[in-house]
Amino acid sequence: MREIDGKCVLITGAGSGIGAALARRFSAEGARVIVTDIDGDAAAFVAAELEAPHFQLDVSNPDQHAALFTDLDAAGLTPSIVCLNAGIAVNGSVESPDATWQRAWDVNVMSHVYGMREAIPRMVANGGGYIVTTASAAGLLTSLGAAPYAVTKHAAVALAEWVAITYGDRGISVSCICPQFVDTPMLGAFSESSEETRAWVQSIAISPEEVAERTLEALAEGRFLVLPHPEVERFMRNKANDVDRWIAGMQDLAKGLEPGA
Repeated sequence: MREIDGKCVLITGAGSGIGAALARRFSAEGARVIVTDIDGDAAAFVAAELEAPHFQLDVSNPDQHAALFTDLDAAGLTPSIVCLNAGIAVNGSVESPDATWQRAWDVNVMSHVYGMREAIPRMVANGGGYIVTTASAAGLLTSLGAAPYAVTKHAAVALAEWVAITYGDRGISVSCICPQFVDTPMLGAFSESSEETRAWVQSIAISPEEVAERTLEALAEGRFLVLPHPEVERFMRNKANDVDRWIAGMQDLAKGLEPGA
């Protein structure tokens, strides 16, 4: 993967989970990785392992994005690959408080807007670049018991798609990661679910390292969708072929799961 060797790669939410796995995988390919996370200690831990710079970053804050990119410019570390990976799992329904919905929107969607707002003009000026967003299979399908999560992940996929279409002729490539369950701290959202639900989640959860591997393969091939769980493509086709039947099937599935599962 010679196109990655020597590239400067910025990763948000890189203190753990998929972000940390991406940082390690890019570093193994010779990239100059920049580790960011809202947890400064977690970012420092991963960065120390990789001998990489690190920054504390609240991705829901546009001013922090602007300041970070300005600092990187000054240090000669303007990234040509930006992985907008930070996200949160949010259960709930239309009855959930506005604050719950807003938090999901700020972290899962607006953080991508803020990162792209800073990265894309710089990439265009430098002749091109690569944006990688972490969404979810929930953004292609849905997430039972988690309306804020499903809705904001749909928006994240739509934004990535729009950027790929709009900036593709200006040298900007985009990949969007859409896994099902991944063995990260986000699985803690199921801590109060039934034993049956937790067992089901664990049975299909894959490692962050596998997600990172599939992501670099997608970058090498220039693919938009990164589907670490290959069955998601089949689910998407089933949905597209007969949406009403798919909804009926999901309704049946929902009956067997408690709210929030």
